[in-house]
Formats: sequence, structure tokens, C-alpha cells
Amino acid sequence: MNETSLIAKWSSLAPQLLSILRIVAAAIFLTSGTTKLFAFPTGMPPDGKGTASLMTQIGIGALLEVVGGLLLLVGLFTRPVAFVLSGEMAVAYFQFHFPSSFWPTINQGIAAILYCFVWLYISAAGPGPWSIDAARGRA
Repeated sequence: MNETSLIAKWSSLAPQLLSILRIVAAAIFLTSGTTKLFAFPTGMPPDGKGTASLMTQIGIGALLEVVGGLLLLVGLFTRPVAFVLSGEMAVAYFQFHFPSSFWPTINQGIAAILYCFVWLYISAAGPGPWSIDAARGRA
């Protein structure tokens, strides 16, 4: 197999890899919400035991993370949900992380930045072929 055909073969997997990116990112993102709402797999910092009150900004964010994460995991209403979650992560970064430092490694905002741009990309690129949206012909 020559280099050109290897690159073509790898490039042909882009749609499936988009689905894998969406599924893996959503599964990990979902745990951000379950931590805050259900103390699963652990509770909220600093003690790892508490949960967020639902009608607070953190509670509403956690609800978005759980519901949105589940929808993205299965690929249902992917584009609008990813767009909303991208905005949520931008707000989270600038409201909770950025004020303490300009540098994401110092303000612990790396995950928020990455999720913001992953969800923004998925809102434009769509869910990929392994999704309910694709099965419905709405990818």
C-alpha cells in the first residue's frame, strides 16, 4: 500500500471518527453534570460529597450537561444542542475560570475551553453517521 492510498483510506474514516469524537466527548461531559446533580461518580469539590441545588446557576448548568450530554451521546438534535452547550462552556470559562488568571493552565479552564470548541465544531459538522440524527436523515 503506497502513501497516497494510506492517506485516502485514513481520510475516508473521518465521518466515523467524528461520531467517535462526539460519543467520547459526550460521555465524559455527561459526568460533569452527574457529579454536580447526583454526586456520581463523586460529589462536587472541595469535599467530593455535595451536590448543586437545582435552581442555581451551577444546578442549571449541570442539568444542561446531563440532558445535553445524553442527547449528544446518542446523536439526537445534535447541532442545536452542541451549539447551546458551546455557549454554556464559554460562559463557564469567562465567568468562573478567566477572572482568576489569563492562563488556562493556572485558572483550570482547559476543559471548558476544549468543550466550547469541540461542541462548536460539532454544531457545524453534525453528528457523524453513528447517530439518531443520521438514522432520521437529519444529520
